[in-house]
Order: sequence, then structure tokens, then C-alpha cells
Amino acid sequence: MIRSRFEEQLSQLSRELIEMGAFCEEAIAIVAKALLTGDASIAEKVSSLEEAIDQKERTIESLCLKLLLQQQPVARDLRQISAALKMITDLERIGDQAADIAEIIEYLSGRMAGEGGYIADMARATIKMVTESVDAYVKRDLALANDVIAHDDVVDELFDKMKLSLIERIASKPQDGEYFMDLLMIAKYFERIGDHAVNVAEWVVFSVTGLHKGESV
Repeated sequence: MIRSRFEEQLSQLSRELIEMGAFCEEAIAIVAKALLTGDASIAEKVSSLEEAIDQKERTIESLCLKLLLQQQPVARDLRQISAALKMITDLERIGDQAADIAEIIEYLSGRMAGEGGYIADMARATIKMVTESVDAYVKRDLALANDVIAHDDVVDELFDKMKLSLIERIASKPQDGEYFMDLLMIAKYFERIGDHAVNVAEWVVFSVTGLHKGESV
């Protein structure tokens, strides 16, 4: 009976993480759309999403502590719960960075940022990483977690291409230097979002194997 209740709460933990991940994905998608359409009003929705993400962090943290204190978790359960506690910190940071992007968009004064080139690709890649990292946790899918970690190379390569492209544009249009620097900062935030998704995936690996990044048996 006690174990049955514990399993129910673990399932609830997975559901809460899925919802938190979905909020993060939506926030990234909204700022990407705002950038590509030049519609800064879209970015305002990110603020309410950031609040929802923060609330989910508190809810999940409370649930994890309840599982640790009121139940008798075995080693595998402990890894799953401690991994979730680590993951929500990275998911919360993803929400913060989406909000940071939204803040920059407001200063673009509706200027179309579609010419930024690689930003849309970075947004799609990071959404994929966030989605799959949370899925990997719920499914205890080691292969999917490792795919997320490997996909970070795609985001890093896109960031490097974006940086080179913007350097060329600054050289040819120095009067637009501030605008291009704003785009570079946005690209950097997307790159960081990818890094946080990698962190989530690495905690998934820990929850399954008991080993974290760089550790060996």
C-alpha cells in the first residue's frame, strides 16, 4: 500500500516535469516567433509563462521533498528524485533565458529579426532538446538522453555560424552595430538554453545509471 502510494507520487512527479518542460518549450517558441515576425507583443506572453515555470519549480521541489521525507525510497528512487531536483533548476533557467530574449525583443522596436538567419534553427534545435530531455527522464531512456547531449553540437555550430554572419554584417553596416549585437546576445541565450537541456539530459543519465558526467565505475 505504501509503495503503491509512492509510485503514484512518482508518476505525479513525471507529469509535473512534463508540464514544466512544455511551458519552457512554449516560451522558446513564442520568442522565436516574435523574432521572426517582428511582433514584440507576442513576447509579452513569456512573462506569464515564466511565472508558471517558477510555480512548477516550487511544486516539484515540494513533491520531491515529500517523497524523500515521507516515504522510504530505494537507491533507484533516490536517484530519480534527486535528478528531478537538479533538472528543475535548469528548466527554471531556460524560462529565465526565454524571458531575457523577450526583453531584448522589446528594444528591437518591431524590427524584423528574420534576417538573423540561424536564430530560427537554434530555436527549433533547443525546443527539440528540451522536449527530448524531459521525455528521456520520464521514459528512463538512456539513448534519448545521449542524443540530446550529442545534439548540443548542432546548437553550438549554429551559434558559431550566427556569430560569423553578424561579424560580417557589423563590418558592412556599422550603423546597425547595436542591432546586430542584440541578435548576437539572443543567439547566445539560445546557446545557453541548449546547455541547460544538456544538463537535464546528464541528470537523466545519472537517474538511470547512478553516474554523472565524467564519473566512471
